[in-house]
Amino acid sequence: MKKLLLESDRLLIRPFKLGDEQEVFAFSSDETVNKYTGDSLRTTLEEAKKIITDVWLPDYANYRYGRLAVIYKPDNKIIGFNGFKYHPEFKFTDFGYRFLSSHWGKGIATESSKMILKHGYQNLPINEVLGFVMAENPASSNVLKKIGFKYKKFAGYPGEGEEKKYEWYYLTRKMYEERQ
Repeated sequence: MKKLLLESDRLLIRPFKLGDEQEVFAFSSDETVNKYTGDSLRTTLEEAKKIITDVWLPDYANYRYGRLAVIYKPDNKIIGFNGFKYHPEFKFTDFGYRFLSSHWGKGIATESSKMILKHGYQNLPINEVLGFVMAENPASSNVLKKIGFKYKKFAGYPGEGEEKKYEWYYLTRKMYEERQ
C-alpha cells in the first residue's frame, strides 16, 4: 500500500503499523466500544498486535485497502478505525468504523467516513460497499445515511446464519459521485 495520510483540522487517518498495539488494544478490549460489533473482546496486547499483523497489514498488501487508524489530533492518539474491508469469500467490500466511546457524538464517524469514501472512490477499484449495523445502534445507521448509504435489507451477516440480524446498507460509486 502506497503512503497514505488523510487529514482534516481534527483528524489524521493512516494505515495501522506495528507499534499501534496499545491504542488498538484500548478500543478493541472495551465492552462499550464493541457492544454493537459482533466481535469478541481482545484480552491481551498480543491479540491486538495480531489484528495488525494478521488482518490489517495483509489486507493492505493484498487489496490495497483496509481499516485505517483514526488519530484525534488534539490528543495525538489513535481513537479507533474507519475504512474498507474486502471479504474474498463473499466477494464484497464492507465499510466500518469503531471509536472509543469518549469520542462518540462528536461527528468523528461522519467526518472520517467522508474522508475515506472520497479517497476510496477516487483512488481505489471499489464500485460498491456495504455497511452492516445492529438495529439497536441507530447512531451508526444515522452516520451511514448521512454519508449517502441506502438501506438494503434486514438479514444475517454473510456466513453467520440468520439468528443474529443486521441492517444492511449499500453505497455504489455512482451514488457517491451523484452526491458530489
